[in-house]
Amino acid sequence: MTRPEQTDSSLAGRRQALSDARSDRRSLRILIVNTLADNEADDIALERDGRARALRIGLLEAGYNIVAVFPADMHLPDRIAQLQPDMVIIDAESDARDVLEHVVMATHEAPRPIVLFTEDQDRSSMEAAMAAGVSAYIVAGLSSERVKPVLDVALARFNADQKLRNELSDTKLKLAERKTIERAKGLLMERHGIAEDEAYGRLRSLAMDKNLKLSELAQRILDAADLLG
Repeated sequence: MTRPEQTDSSLAGRRQALSDARSDRRSLRILIVNTLADNEADDIALERDGRARALRIGLLEAGYNIVAVFPADMHLPDRIAQLQPDMVIIDAESDARDVLEHVVMATHEAPRPIVLFTEDQDRSSMEAAMAAGVSAYIVAGLSSERVKPVLDVALARFNADQKLRNELSDTKLKLAERKTIERAKGLLMERHGIAEDEAYGRLRSLAMDKNLKLSELAQRILDAADLLG
């Protein structure tokens, strides 16, 4: 099982890599997911082939690093986990919900920008994709000149969203820690018949003696109280 500090370190490293990539696009490792089916009509396949070519040309001209191009199959989550790209681009003709679900699952523990190029103009599909974590939903045509601006916007939006998520997570954590401390303080007040200030002082002294965060000590006191009844 992955230790929490390892996960935090990995996420911090990815955030730093994505931040650095703003100034050096060559460091941005991109994986492309192509959803072209073998049984699609020749004219559709040719159109898709032209769009895929424009996408690759745009990426290469902008200096991005294409690490792989994979089909949308059951092995996709494992491939993403193995290669650990900084960004995932999905090239889909129409409904991409299945492949998007695989990509989101594979990037849940280590979020990264997801860009979807599609011909699906259905509003519900777009809203579902954005809610699932897509940073940019691009409809109706693709030229190589558009690739760089689109990815720049997707990266900026992803970083802004991650910053908000991290701030929200930190706020929730601090609130939970405060509640834990308040519960432990109340327990000391009740069991020892002491005032609030004295209970808090005892918690601080014990935390310092044991080299623990105040919230960690408070949680240990609550756990011990639950065991002892």
